[in-house]
Order: sequence, then structure tokens, then C-alpha cells
Amino acid sequence: MEQGQEYTKTGDEVGGETNFSDRPAELMLDLPSDPDVAQQLTILTYQDQGVQSAPNLSEHEVNTERIKLESCGVNHVEGGWPKEVNPNDPEQKSRYLKKTERDDNYLATVLQLSRVMEHCIRQTNTMDIYQEYFLDEVEDRPKAPIADDSQEPPPAKTLNMFRDPNQLKRTVTGLSWHPDNGRTLAAAFSCPEYQGMSADQNMDSYIWDIENPHCPEVTLSPNSPLLCLEYNPKDCHILLGGSYNGQIVVWDTRKGCRPVEVSAMDQSHQDPVYKTVWLQSKTGTDAFSTSTDGQVLWWDVRKLTEPTESLVLDPGREGNRDRAYAGVSLEFEGTMPTKFMVGTEEGVVVSCNRKAKTPAEKIVCNYTSHTGPIHALQRNPFFPKNFLTVGDWTARIWSEDIRDSSIMCIRQMSSLMDACWSPVRPAVFFTVKTNGVLDVWDVLFKQSVPTLSLQVCDDALHSLRVQEGGRLVACGSELGDITLMEVSSEVSEMQRNEKSLMSELFERETRREKFHESRRREVQLKERSRSEQSRHDEGGGEPEEEEESADELIARAEELFFKTLEPEPEKKGKKS
Repeated sequence: MEQGQEYTKTGDEVGGETNFSDRPAELMLDLPSDPDVAQQLTILTYQDQGVQSAPNLSEHEVNTERIKLESCGVNHVEGGWPKEVNPNDPEQKSRYLKKTERDDNYLATVLQLSRVMEHCIRQTNTMDIYQEYFLDEVEDRPKAPIADDSQEPPPAKTLNMFRDPNQLKRTVTGLSWHPDNGRTLAAAFSCPEYQGMSADQNMDSYIWDIENPHCPEVTLSPNSPLLCLEYNPKDCHILLGGSYNGQIVVWDTRKGCRPVEVSAMDQSHQDPVYKTVWLQSKTGTDAFSTSTDGQVLWWDVRKLTEPTESLVLDPGREGNRDRAYAGVSLEFEGTMPTKFMVGTEEGVVVSCNRKAKTPAEKIVCNYTSHTGPIHALQRNPFFPKNFLTVGDWTARIWSEDIRDSSIMCIRQMSSLMDACWSPVRPAVFFTVKTNGVLDVWDVLFKQSVPTLSLQVCDDALHSLRVQEGGRLVACGSELGDITLMEVSSEVSEMQRNEKSLMSELFERETRREKFHESRRREVQLKERSRSEQSRHDEGGGEPEEEEESADELIARAEELFFKTLEPEPEKKGKKS
């Protein structure tokens, strides 16, 4: 049924103005509901769907492939000659040169090129592109102590990171800088954990160019993984390594990646070689090594069939290898050619004299320093009588004159794995820890907290080496990453009067430890005499006299201690 409403107008009303007016509501149609039709009604199901007016976009990330750069050189010996001239025949060369010099075009060409060359030379000399401006003002500016609490820590930045190219990552167990220019860094890779190596583990170690972190410059391929690697200070092409199977290996980088000399297995160490050191000699081919088998062996790298000399680190000085100390670190100072020191796995530093007549006399004394292995042992380059040891959770500075205790002790919450002195500043040394932190210490100003702490990585740091200039620091991690860092000039430049102040500090701390050592001996002697006298004497008056003498002894010791400290302010007052 259709419904509609019709509106009509006359012709004269069409096109005129429309007027609307209000009127009451009017019911025009009323349709009652039909039950029969209601049963045929179908209710539609509704579904909600959201519509986004913006277009759908997708995000993609693309990592471009690294460009591997390689340095290539061409040695141009002879060239530019015509085909009819043999460059190996001097007569033909001289005849051709004379003929060319007589040619008029030759003279005109040389004169024309000389004008162009002269113009370029004058243009270059007009401005020195390498001139450093305001250098005098920087040098004249007074240098403030880098560890002053009012100043910010000296800055440091990461220059490069070198990663182990192998999929199965290994620990960086040793680092060595190139002795001449310091532009290359040799790294030894191994797995020092017991039975930690797998059958398919790579054994290569690498030499990196610090400007090219993408690919190692040289690959060293030993028969067993290396635990240490050292450049020869006299011949930068020769490297000495200590391997996991106890052999000593020598490379010449001019002759490829394979070693040129390998020690005989039956004449080598029986345990892994943890440290090798080059000795100062006329030939530059002498070195020595230590291992956990309790031996120190001397070698001539030109012939590694057998060691030239050996020493067993037996505390009883009888050469018994069953009770010998296990060596894990070495120290040799060129200014002391007859002395060397060995850090052991038992936490004892063994001081030795190579020129002694008998093996028993070669072991001079022991320093009981740590409760675990001594990971680092190094003399101060400015004060060789003082040396640094690192092990367990402490770093200790020792004096050769005192064997019972160190003159300084620095304790940390994390285990220390390596340390070394700054080659340019006597008061600064570096330490690395298992929490991935590199600490820079300046003992002249702060001995309880480091001057600078850097979170190098999240993995444990295992090795450390500072460049000869003192500006670049390389840290090796447990997962095979080598981080190259540059410290600021406050850390790498000698401060004013630093050497004299450090000498006074070492002397003062040595005197203090000597006083405490003598005081301990006096107390031990007094207790021993008191116990002996109490056993034999039965009288009651003598012990009182002994107590009075003990009081006098303490008073005399205190007076002696304060007398040793009195001259220090006077010396400082005169210098100021």
C-alpha cells in the first residue's frame, strides 16, 4: 500500500516567495499493527567494524653491508722507459737520457712544468695547515690536580672496537702495542677456562690496524691457542707467543701467518704459558716465560729446540717441581737486568736474581700479597723499587725493602683482572674488573676511590695495555671484544712536580711500614720473653717491672714515630 501527500498551487503562485507558518499538529494517517505481518519480520544481525581513515604503512629496517677496506701498496722500482730500452742495462739508460736532455722540447717542457710546480709550492708555503693555534696559552695555563673534588672527572672517549671474527667467541687473553708507531695492536685469543675449549674452536690470533676495525691486518695461526703475545721491542716484525699446550711460538710478519719457530714439545712447559717477556740483549733475541708447571725458562728465539736456562719456583729452594709455585705473571725491568719477579697462582710474588751461582740462590725472597692468583705484576717505570700487584679484590703497591706488607692497598667490590702503570705519569695506573669497568687511579690525590671510572662493556674485562704515549688504552673482554679508548691530557701528561711528590709519597709510606714492622717484631719479642719468663720465674715482683718496661718501650716507639714525621712539614715549607 502506497501513501503520498499532494501539494497544489495555482500558476500565479509558482515562483513566488514561500511563506511558512506555525499550525497545530495534525494526524494524517494511523496504521494499526497486523500480527500476521509481524510474524514475517526478520531481524538483521549487526556487526561493528572499525575503519581507519589514515593509510596503512609498514616499517622496515635495512642494515647495509659493511665495506671492507684493505691497505695495498705498490713498490715502483723501475718504469717509464720505452720498449727498446732495457732498464737493467746502464749503458742503454745513459744513452737514452743524454739523447732526451739534448732535445729542445725537453727543456721547454721542464721550464713550463717548473713554473706550475713553483706556483704550487708558493701557495702551500703561504699557510701552514698543520699550525696549532693558542698552543703557548694552553702550555702556560696552570694545570690543576685532576682528582680535585671540585672538578669534573677527566673525559675519555671510545675510538674503536675490534671484535673476534669467529662465531664462537673467545677471551682476549693478551695485548701488545707496536713498539715503533703504536698504530697496530696484537691480540691473543683463547679460552683460559679449564676444559672450556671445544673441538671446533678457532685457534687464530690477530694484529689489528687501529684505524680499520672491520678486518684484522694480519692473522696469526698457531697450533694451539695463545695466552700471551708480545712484540719484540728491537724488531717490530717479530712476535713471541705462549700457547695453551706449553709451547713457545715465534712469528715474523714478513713471512706469513704461520710461525717461523716453535719450541720442542718435550723441552717446553708442561702447562699453559701465561706470560712471556723479552729481555734486553745485544742480539734482541732473548726472552723468558713462566707457566703453572712451576718453571721459568729462558729462550733464544733463533733456536727453540731447548731452553738456554731454567729455574724451578720451589719455596724450599731444592728444585722440587711437585711443590713449586705456579707462575702466572712476570716482571722484568731493563734498568735491573739481573732481577726479575714472578707472580704465582698461590698469591706470592717471588723475587729472583738470574746471575746467582746456584738455583737456590736465584730465589731471593717472597712477598705474600694476595689470597688468589696474581693477574698483573709491574714495576713503576719511574721508581723501579716500587711495584704494583693485582689479584683477588685488591690492588697493592709494594716496596722492595718491605716484604711483610704493602705500602698501599686498594680494595674493590669486584675482582680485578689486570692492571698497568701509566708510561708517562708515575702516579697513575689503570685497572680492569669483572664488571666491565676501567678505573684510572691517581694515588697522589685519591687512594680510596678512582679518579675516573668508565663502564667499557657489560662483560668481564680480562686484559689491559696502555700505549707508550699514555693516551690510548686497549681493553680486552671475556667475549672477544677489544675496546680502544683515548684518555684526556690530564691523565696522559705529567703534572707539575709530580715526580718529586711521588718520590716523597713512596718514601713516607715506606718509613711508615718499616716503623709498623719493627713495632710488630718488638711486640712479638716481648710476648715471647714474657712467656719464657712466666715458665721459669715464680716470683711476683718481676712481672710488674716487665709491664713498666713495656710501657717505656711503647712510649719510646711513639716518640721515634713522631720524630720521623716532623721533617716532612719543614721540607714542604722550604720547597713552597
